[in-house]
Amino acid sequence: MSTERPILVIDDDTALRLTLAEQFAEDSEFHAVGAATLEEADENLRSEAARFDTVLLDVGMPDGDGRDYCAKLRRQGHKMPIIMLTGSDEESDVVRGLNAGANDYIAKPFRMQELLARIRNQLRSFESSDDAVFTIGPYLFRPAAKVLQHPATNRRIHLTSKEVALLKFLHRADNQTVQRQDLLNEVWGYNTGVTTHTLETHVYRLRQKIEVNPCDPRFLVTHRNGYRLNPEGAVA
Repeated sequence: MSTERPILVIDDDTALRLTLAEQFAEDSEFHAVGAATLEEADENLRSEAARFDTVLLDVGMPDGDGRDYCAKLRRQGHKMPIIMLTGSDEESDVVRGLNAGANDYIAKPFRMQELLARIRNQLRSFESSDDAVFTIGPYLFRPAAKVLQHPATNRRIHLTSKEVALLKFLHRADNQTVQRQDLLNEVWGYNTGVTTHTLETHVYRLRQKIEVNPCDPRFLVTHRNGYRLNPEGAVA
Protein backbone atom coordinates (compact mmCIF):
# COMPACT_ATOMS: atom_id res chain seq x y z
CA MET A 1 0.00 0.00 0.00
CA SER A 2 1.34 3.42 -0.95
CA THR A 3 2.22 5.79 1.87
CA GLU A 4 2.43 8.84 -0.37
CA ARG A 5 0.27 11.69 0.88
CA PRO A 6 -2.23 13.10 -1.64
CA ILE A 7 -2.00 16.79 -2.54
CA LEU A 8 -4.55 18.54 -4.76
CA VAL A 9 -2.79 20.98 -7.11
CA ILE A 10 -5.29 23.51 -8.49
CA ASP A 11 -3.54 25.49 -11.20
CA ASP A 12 -4.28 26.14 -14.88
CA ASP A 13 -0.57 26.03 -15.74
CA THR A 14 -0.16 22.55 -17.22
CA ALA A 15 3.63 22.70 -17.11
CA LEU A 16 3.62 23.61 -13.42
CA ARG A 17 1.19 20.81 -12.55
CA LEU A 18 3.35 18.27 -14.38
CA THR A 19 6.54 19.60 -12.80
CA LEU A 20 5.07 19.39 -9.31
CA ALA A 21 3.79 15.87 -9.98
CA GLU A 22 7.26 14.79 -11.11
CA GLN A 23 8.99 16.45 -8.17
CA PHE A 24 6.58 14.94 -5.64
CA ALA A 25 7.04 11.50 -7.26
CA GLU A 26 10.83 11.77 -6.92
CA ASP A 27 10.49 12.72 -3.26
CA SER A 28 8.12 9.73 -2.66
CA GLU A 29 6.47 11.56 0.22
CA PHE A 30 3.56 13.14 -1.65
CA HIS A 31 1.35 12.31 -4.61
CA ALA A 32 -0.07 15.14 -6.73
CA VAL A 33 -3.56 15.14 -8.21
CA GLY A 34 -4.00 17.99 -10.68
CA ALA A 35 -7.00 20.20 -11.44
CA ALA A 36 -6.87 22.76 -14.25
CA THR A 37 -10.10 24.52 -13.21
CA LEU A 38 -12.06 25.13 -10.03
CA GLU A 39 -14.83 22.96 -11.46
CA GLU A 40 -12.38 20.09 -11.84
CA ALA A 41 -11.20 20.68 -8.28
CA ASP A 42 -14.80 20.39 -7.09
CA GLU A 43 -15.07 17.04 -8.84
CA ASN A 44 -12.00 15.78 -7.01
CA LEU A 45 -13.26 17.01 -3.64
CA ARG A 46 -16.91 16.03 -4.04
CA SER A 47 -16.68 12.43 -2.88
CA GLU A 48 -17.13 11.94 0.86
CA ALA A 49 -14.32 9.39 0.75
CA ALA A 50 -11.96 11.86 -0.93
CA ARG A 51 -8.94 12.76 1.11
CA PHE A 52 -6.29 15.36 0.37
CA ASP A 53 -3.71 16.23 2.99
CA THR A 54 -2.99 19.64 1.42
CA VAL A 55 -4.34 21.89 -1.33
CA LEU A 56 -2.07 24.05 -3.48
CA LEU A 57 -4.31 26.72 -5.00
CA ASP A 58 -3.48 29.26 -7.68
CA VAL A 59 -4.99 32.72 -7.24
CA GLY A 60 -5.74 33.34 -10.92
CA MET A 61 -7.93 30.51 -12.23
CA PRO A 62 -9.84 30.62 -15.55
CA ASP A 63 -13.21 30.07 -13.87
CA GLY A 64 -12.80 32.14 -10.71
CA ASP A 65 -10.55 33.72 -8.10
CA GLY A 66 -8.62 31.23 -6.02
CA ARG A 67 -9.10 33.29 -2.87
CA ASP A 68 -12.87 33.18 -3.27
CA TYR A 69 -12.61 29.44 -3.86
CA CYS A 70 -10.51 29.07 -0.70
CA ALA A 71 -13.24 30.83 1.29
CA LYS A 72 -15.81 28.51 -0.29
CA LEU A 73 -13.84 25.42 0.76
CA ARG A 74 -13.71 26.67 4.33
CA ARG A 75 -17.48 27.31 4.32
CA GLN A 76 -17.98 23.75 3.09
CA GLY A 77 -16.03 22.45 6.06
CA HIS A 78 -12.74 21.50 4.41
CA LYS A 79 -10.07 21.78 7.10
CA MET A 80 -6.88 20.64 5.37
CA PRO A 81 -4.04 23.15 4.91
CA ILE A 82 -4.44 25.38 1.86
CA ILE A 83 -1.36 27.08 0.41
CA MET A 84 -2.04 29.83 -2.12
CA LEU A 85 0.18 30.10 -5.20
CA THR A 86 0.46 33.51 -6.86
CA GLY A 87 2.58 35.60 -9.17
CA SER A 88 2.32 38.53 -6.75
CA ASP A 89 3.61 38.87 -3.20
CA GLU A 90 2.07 42.27 -2.56
CA GLU A 91 0.98 42.63 1.06
CA SER A 92 -2.65 43.33 0.12
CA ASP A 93 -2.82 40.09 -1.92
CA VAL A 94 -1.27 38.07 0.89
CA VAL A 95 -3.66 39.52 3.47
CA ARG A 96 -6.69 38.83 1.28
CA GLY A 97 -5.60 35.23 0.78
CA LEU A 98 -5.02 34.66 4.49
CA ASN A 99 -8.34 36.29 5.33
CA ALA A 100 -10.02 33.88 2.91
CA GLY A 101 -8.77 30.98 5.04
CA ALA A 102 -5.43 30.12 3.44
CA ASN A 103 -2.76 28.78 5.78
CA ASP A 104 0.19 30.06 3.77
CA TYR A 105 1.03 32.05 0.67
CA ILE A 106 3.95 31.48 -1.70
CA ALA A 107 4.90 33.60 -4.70
CA LYS A 108 5.89 32.17 -8.08
CA PRO A 109 8.48 31.26 -9.08
CA PHE A 110 9.28 29.30 -5.94
CA ARG A 111 11.97 26.82 -4.97
CA MET A 112 10.75 23.25 -4.64
CA GLN A 113 12.54 22.66 -1.34
CA GLU A 114 10.92 25.76 0.13
CA LEU A 115 7.48 24.57 -0.99
CA LEU A 116 8.08 21.14 0.52
CA ALA A 117 9.22 22.72 3.79
CA ARG A 118 6.08 24.85 3.94
CA ILE A 119 3.84 21.87 3.20
CA ARG A 120 5.50 19.81 5.93
CA ASN A 121 5.26 22.69 8.40
CA GLN A 122 1.53 23.10 7.75
CA LEU A 123 0.93 19.37 8.04
CA ARG A 124 2.72 19.19 11.39
CA SER A 125 0.42 21.86 12.77
CA PHE A 126 -2.67 20.34 11.19
CA GLU A 127 -2.02 16.82 12.42
CA SER A 128 -1.95 18.00 16.03
CA SER A 129 -5.59 19.06 15.65
CA ASP A 130 -8.76 16.95 15.61
CA ASP A 131 -9.57 18.28 12.13
CA ALA A 132 -6.95 16.02 10.53
CA VAL A 133 -7.92 12.91 8.56
CA PHE A 134 -5.52 9.96 8.69
CA THR A 135 -5.23 6.78 6.68
CA ILE A 136 -5.12 3.71 8.90
CA GLY A 137 -5.06 0.50 6.90
CA PRO A 138 -8.10 0.56 4.59
CA TYR A 139 -9.82 3.15 6.76
CA LEU A 140 -10.01 6.91 6.84
CA PHE A 141 -9.69 7.92 10.48
CA ARG A 142 -11.65 11.08 11.30
CA PRO A 143 -10.91 11.98 14.94
CA ALA A 144 -13.29 14.95 15.05
CA ALA A 145 -16.19 12.74 13.95
CA LYS A 146 -14.97 9.82 16.11
CA VAL A 147 -15.25 7.55 13.10
CA LEU A 148 -13.26 5.05 11.08
CA GLN A 149 -14.67 4.94 7.56
CA HIS A 150 -14.04 2.25 4.96
CA PRO A 151 -14.19 4.13 1.62
CA ALA A 152 -14.82 1.01 -0.49
CA THR A 153 -17.92 -0.05 1.46
CA ASN A 154 -18.69 3.19 3.32
CA ARG A 155 -18.75 1.13 6.51
CA ARG A 156 -18.46 3.36 9.58
CA ILE A 157 -17.04 2.33 12.92
CA HIS A 158 -18.01 4.69 15.70
CA LEU A 159 -15.40 5.27 18.38
CA THR A 160 -15.38 6.54 21.94
CA SER A 161 -13.27 9.52 22.95
CA LYS A 162 -10.69 7.25 24.58
CA GLU A 163 -10.53 5.00 21.50
CA VAL A 164 -9.90 8.08 19.36
CA ALA A 165 -7.11 9.21 21.68
CA LEU A 166 -5.55 5.73 21.64
CA LEU A 167 -5.57 5.53 17.84
CA LYS A 168 -4.18 9.05 17.44
CA PHE A 169 -1.27 8.39 19.79
CA LEU A 170 -0.49 5.00 18.27
CA HIS A 171 -0.70 6.43 14.75
CA ARG A 172 1.77 9.19 15.63
CA ALA A 173 4.19 6.49 16.80
CA ASP A 174 4.61 5.52 13.12
CA ASN A 175 4.44 1.73 13.50
CA GLN A 176 6.61 1.76 16.62
CA THR A 177 5.65 0.08 19.88
CA VAL A 178 4.24 2.38 22.57
CA GLN A 179 4.68 1.28 26.16
CA ARG A 180 1.54 0.77 28.24
CA GLN A 181 2.52 3.43 30.75
CA ASP A 182 3.11 5.97 28.01
CA LEU A 183 -0.37 5.27 26.61
CA LEU A 184 -1.89 5.61 30.06
CA ASN A 185 -0.16 8.94 30.64
CA GLU A 186 -1.17 10.27 27.22
CA VAL A 187 -4.83 9.18 27.21
CA TRP A 188 -5.75 9.29 30.88
CA GLY A 189 -3.14 11.68 32.24
CA TYR A 190 -1.26 11.09 35.45
CA ASN A 191 -4.27 9.61 37.23
CA THR A 192 -3.19 7.27 40.00
CA GLY A 193 -6.62 5.61 39.93
CA VAL A 194 -6.12 4.32 36.39
CA THR A 195 -4.32 0.99 35.94
CA THR A 196 -3.08 -1.03 32.99
CA HIS A 197 -6.28 -3.08 33.30
CA THR A 198 -8.21 0.02 32.17
CA LEU A 199 -6.01 0.30 29.10
CA GLU A 200 -6.30 -3.39 28.31
CA THR A 201 -10.09 -3.18 28.53
CA HIS A 202 -10.19 -0.33 26.02
CA VAL A 203 -7.80 -2.14 23.68
CA TYR A 204 -10.00 -5.25 23.92
CA ARG A 205 -13.11 -3.28 22.97
CA LEU A 206 -11.32 -1.53 20.12
CA ARG A 207 -10.16 -4.86 18.74
CA GLN A 208 -13.75 -6.11 18.77
CA LYS A 209 -14.57 -3.27 16.38
CA ILE A 210 -11.67 -3.38 13.94
CA GLU A 211 -10.12 -6.85 13.88
CA VAL A 212 -11.27 -9.71 11.67
CA ASN A 213 -10.40 -12.04 14.53
CA PRO A 214 -10.02 -10.15 17.83
CA CYS A 215 -8.38 -13.22 19.37
CA ASP A 216 -5.62 -13.05 16.75
CA PRO A 217 -5.11 -9.30 16.26
CA ARG A 218 -3.26 -8.23 13.14
CA PHE A 219 -4.01 -4.51 13.33
CA LEU A 220 -3.67 -3.46 16.95
CA VAL A 221 -0.92 -5.78 18.16
CA THR A 222 0.66 -6.43 21.54
CA HIS A 223 4.43 -6.17 21.48
CA ARG A 224 7.12 -5.80 24.14
CA ASN A 225 4.96 -4.63 27.05
CA GLY A 226 3.09 -2.23 24.82
CA TYR A 227 0.98 -1.87 21.71
CA ARG A 228 1.73 -1.14 18.08
CA LEU A 229 -0.59 -0.02 15.31
CA ASN A 230 0.14 -2.09 12.22
CA PRO A 231 -1.19 -0.18 9.18
CA GLU A 232 -0.84 -3.26 6.97
CA GLY A 233 -2.87 -5.46 9.32
CA ALA A 234 -5.90 -7.35 8.07
CA VAL A 235 -9.07 -5.64 9.28
CA ALA A 236 -12.77 -6.19 8.72
